[in-house]
Amino acid sequence: MSQAKERPILFSAPMVRAILEGRKTVTRRAVKIQPRTKGDIGSYGLGQPFIRHPDPTKRNPECPYGRPGDRLWVRETWLEDPEDDGTWAYTQYMGCKGSPLSEIPKRFQKPEHCIFRASWNGTDLLWRPSIHMPRWASRILLEITDVRVERLQDISVQQVREEGCEVREFWLFGADAEKRQHIAASMFGGLWKDINGQESWDANPWVWVVKFRRIQP
Repeated sequence: MSQAKERPILFSAPMVRAILEGRKTVTRRAVKIQPRTKGDIGSYGLGQPFIRHPDPTKRNPECPYGRPGDRLWVRETWLEDPEDDGTWAYTQYMGCKGSPLSEIPKRFQKPEHCIFRASWNGTDLLWRPSIHMPRWASRILLEITDVRVERLQDISVQQVREEGCEVREFWLFGADAEKRQHIAASMFGGLWKDINGQESWDANPWVWVVKFRRIQP
């Protein structure tokens, strides 16, 4: 059995809040090499799908986020906030917060000494982008429980909820199954378009569907 791996994954502030509140347990990410047909989607079993590469001499790509059992540490918008204990030049971090992270003493390189935009209720700060978050600052660790490939717009009503979107039953009242799915998919579509653009939603790409559960770091 291969050893579980750990990889970073980016989430916006609203999605981080949904994860923390237990409302988000799945994420969809576009497949980089799009299958030409459903027949180009293979599986090694145990939730390990792959895409047949159009060039038979190239390796068939698997989900870049991992397999069931692998872990994802969340990168989110953040800011370091180490204590001023009088033993180092903390004053350079006051105000612009622009000093190199490597200058923070090791004892303060922990998520407890960070501020996160998703949980911040004060005045706006000069945040560090999520892409620049180092592993030590991450406060959320996820374990992958399942991976599959499907068309973006085939998302079900339940899966829209598991994506962290609110879908109230009275919004779907009186609709048949097909209409219910269309309404819910449109709600998720708004979120997808905000991140990936209108053209990405209209293209209805194949996506990696990564289910996860939150675990303690």
